[in-house]
Amino acid sequence: MTPSTQGNHSTEHPPGETAQPFRAASFGGGGGGPFLRSKKGPPNSPWAGPLRVMGGAVLLSFAPVFVKLARVGPTTAGVWRNLFGGVMLLGLAWAWGGGLGLGSRRAWGLAGLGGVLFALDLTFWHQSVHLVGPGLGTILLSFQALFMAGYGVAFLGERPGWRLWLAGPLALAGLALLAGLGRSGQAWTHWWGLACGLLGGLAYTGYLLALRRLQGLSQAPPPAAGLTVISFVTAGAMALIALGRGESFAIPDLATGLWLAAYGLVGQVLGWLLISRGLPQTPAATAGLLLLLQPTLAFLWDIVLFGRPTSLVEYAGAALAIAAIYLGLSRGQDTAPAKP
Repeated sequence: MTPSTQGNHSTEHPPGETAQPFRAASFGGGGGGPFLRSKKGPPNSPWAGPLRVMGGAVLLSFAPVFVKLARVGPTTAGVWRNLFGGVMLLGLAWAWGGGLGLGSRRAWGLAGLGGVLFALDLTFWHQSVHLVGPGLGTILLSFQALFMAGYGVAFLGERPGWRLWLAGPLALAGLALLAGLGRSGQAWTHWWGLACGLLGGLAYTGYLLALRRLQGLSQAPPPAAGLTVISFVTAGAMALIALGRGESFAIPDLATGLWLAAYGLVGQVLGWLLISRGLPQTPAATAGLLLLLQPTLAFLWDIVLFGRPTSLVEYAGAALAIAAIYLGLSRGQDTAPAKP
């Protein structure tokens, strides 16, 4: 994926693919993690693509649950996610015959930048999950779709269209209801958790832009190779952050080790493999709607698994926020590309 002056997220695309998959894939949330792009092939059935996207979104909805269940610090959880996921991606890179050769210094530099930004994304998002819960933390992270849309308007000359104009007020209204503005007695940790979720979304936006440039180089490395390097850079950066915060890297028990391994498998590899295979065979608007299963189900798991007390006002806020995210994802349908 490379920058361009046209299209919804201003991406060019390799032969045989469309620019639509990036619009949907850019949602996923750092909670979703890096994704692999696959070449478009003949669909097995009209339902094959949507079912893969839906399955990937459902898997990714459990990512914040694993963060909550693992008995380690929020930053340490990210270290182990990327180590486990990086080893799995390394196996894929070698199995697919690409190895870890990235080629140019520019490619290595972009991979390093992407790793640092992804580390910031996971650090903020994990902190938000611990402070305000898996559901709200993931909804806040998903505001990345709106940040990416704003980037396109502010820096790439894209025209916003009515969907984006509507998405902004809806997002603010939903955030206000979820945050409990006007409610007395909120601890400072609540507000810091909200801020961390949004900061994670901003960092994830930067990560996607770096990844897009990496995959758009004239001699782009194989996706699995680039993402393997990014995973290990992210693990190293988060390890430094964890040391600075005094977090232990020890895995206290077998259950925690299994949760962290599952987090690496689902969040770093399996969920996005399904989504990347399904996106080329799924209309962009349909994919955007299906990907909303991730924050929606994460909010549901928070209520069902962790007993999150939720008022009708918060349900309404979640619905408004998710609607705004969808409008941000599907905005390309009613906007004309900016002039070169």
